Amino acid sequence: MTEMMKPLALAVALACAGQAAAECTGAVTIGEGVEQIVTLIDNRAVGGRCMNALIVDTVAEGANYESHRDFVREVRELTGKWRNRGLISRGERRELLSAAENSSVGHTVTVRLIGFNDFHGTLLSPGTFGVNLNVPPAQRPAVGGAEFIAGHVDKLKAQNPLNMVVGAGDFIGASPLISALFSEEPTVEVMNRIGLEFNAVGNHEFDKGAAELLRLQKGGCKAGDPNSCQGAAVGTPVPFEGAKFKWLSANVVSTATGKTLLPAYGIKRFGGVKVAVIGMTLKDTPTIVTPSGVAGLQFKDEADTVNALIPALRRQGVKAIVVLVHQGGFQSAGISDINGCDGNLAGSAIQQIVSRLDDKVDAVISGHTHAAYNCKLPNASGRMIPVTSASAFGRVLTALDLVIDTKSRDVRTASANNVLVDRTDAGVTPNAAVKAIVDGYGGLVSPIANQVIGSITRDIPNTAIDNACNMPAGDLIADAQFGATTAAGFGDAVLALMNRGGVRNPGLTFAARVGEGDGNVTYGEAFTLQPFGNSLVTMTLTRQDIKNVLEEQFAGCRGQSATTTRIMLPSAGFSYAWDGGKPCDQRISNVKLTVNGLTSTLVDAAGVVIDPLQTLRVTVNNFMATGGDGFSTFLNGTNLLGGAQDIDALVAYMSAYAAPNAPYDPDNPALSKPRITRINAPAGSTTCPGGANVNP
Repeated sequence: MTEMMKPLALAVALACAGQAAAECTGAVTIGEGVEQIVTLIDNRAVGGRCMNALIVDTVAEGANYESHRDFVREVRELTGKWRNRGLISRGERRELLSAAENSSVGHTVTVRLIGFNDFHGTLLSPGTFGVNLNVPPAQRPAVGGAEFIAGHVDKLKAQNPLNMVVGAGDFIGASPLISALFSEEPTVEVMNRIGLEFNAVGNHEFDKGAAELLRLQKGGCKAGDPNSCQGAAVGTPVPFEGAKFKWLSANVVSTATGKTLLPAYGIKRFGGVKVAVIGMTLKDTPTIVTPSGVAGLQFKDEADTVNALIPALRRQGVKAIVVLVHQGGFQSAGISDINGCDGNLAGSAIQQIVSRLDDKVDAVISGHTHAAYNCKLPNASGRMIPVTSASAFGRVLTALDLVIDTKSRDVRTASANNVLVDRTDAGVTPNAAVKAIVDGYGGLVSPIANQVIGSITRDIPNTAIDNACNMPAGDLIADAQFGATTAAGFGDAVLALMNRGGVRNPGLTFAARVGEGDGNVTYGEAFTLQPFGNSLVTMTLTRQDIKNVLEEQFAGCRGQSATTTRIMLPSAGFSYAWDGGKPCDQRISNVKLTVNGLTSTLVDAAGVVIDPLQTLRVTVNNFMATGGDGFSTFLNGTNLLGGAQDIDALVAYMSAYAAPNAPYDPDNPALSKPRITRINAPAGSTTCPGGANVNP
């Protein structure tokens, strides 16, 4: 047995010889669960400890033997010492040895993978989150925050000493100011201390290009960036230490060398058992990242790449294989149980990938869609394997347990469980060292967060102001995103659409800080309004697509949530009407678009699309572009062009309203108010359906 795995039961027994006799009850048992063997020997104290505690044969005690023979040898040595000291009879020793020999202990080893995805540099708590929609918003606990992620990881590790911490990509990029300002070094430093070991490369890892990703892996200061290498101020090494974990990108290949940009897989040995994780980036990354970020790189098919690696891993004696892939799906509309799998993610990108995977792949940890699910999906052979995702921003962790045969090295069973990173969990101790790093960067970033970027005339709320679901803060963001992508070569957009769930509390307030009433908007307030750091995507859609995606807004229609209506916010110059009393696919009418002073009707008053195949350029954020919030029609988009991050677009737009210019006035008629109208609203209706602007 290796030193890492050896339970050292005999050493424990001798060390405890001087302890007071334990309260020992029942009979001596070997193993656990349905295969447990109960002997006729009383579970008495030996050297101050109970026999059942000294015969280390459960995962909770740290028993993960390299072989069954190893366990029997351990029991033989331990009981021999007891017999020599007269603590047990010869017959009792024979019975204990017989139970050990006939037990299943040592035939398997249980390895736990602790996974999460789409962290996006969210070092501070992203707010509250519930295990499902049945938890009222007011009762959802505060979740996340780097120090609590570390504490929950430690708790999951303590349940099984044989473990590996892994990620499914987008740990950096599209990050809050506290990480983004410092070129994501804070996130890497924190992940080093949380214990992350392997992480698939996501699309956002390429936001600043391959060279910058390699710097974050290897370490060193970022040339020309005065905010890089702030370790002296926050208590981390200088120069920047780089990632102690390995980023993996099996399907990302340099066109110049033909080699992978980063390692394709990682292997960790647990005694005689090896577990491999293959890191995979979504193949569509070039369509959602600026061209400079992926220059000189080729993104290969995910399933083909995994399957091609299987023979090499098998030659190394690896038979336990898990894929970490930055691609995902959503549960059926209206389902948000973090351990649910309603609809089996039917038709999703991740379902299609899994359906083509070699049968030797045992489980998949996925990401990208910011959804939570815990599924069993069929692989290419029809075998059901676990496929999980842990939401985003450090709100959820996945515990994936692999029971591996110690002789064949194959995975016997694989099971997963998603758990909230609950900040109120009394059994979790937040990591003080991690908190100190986060607090240090928080102090450094505060002067930047307080910079004024523009001003407003009054509050701009992120809640609906009428029963048609117009939202001033959503209008502002849509206008900013349109402004960033309308120019030739930067998108050529004629309209932008914004998802209401991406507009965060409390909107923009005229007097955000006590004693102020000047209407100034700071960079930090803009980040609070739009903290996700999504990138903009401009795509070509037909007029029929526009009608279809607007029809997808309503609960139970075209795959939308069965319980939630999600009204999008359009940019100035675009307007539409909706009638919630009509059947699905008949609710949208009077869709008009004004470009350069000329107004066109896309959908008439009867709901008929005019020139349905005529195309136009539309801007959305990357979350929506990948079908987020149930808007699957955006997946039909062609000629996709990645753009700036949404916060950069908002800051640029607000600069036109900074002194000495006039402040932004949400009531300005030139901003095309209202943009959404409602037809045949029920009598007495004053609120927007699904108006609570809270994501589950």
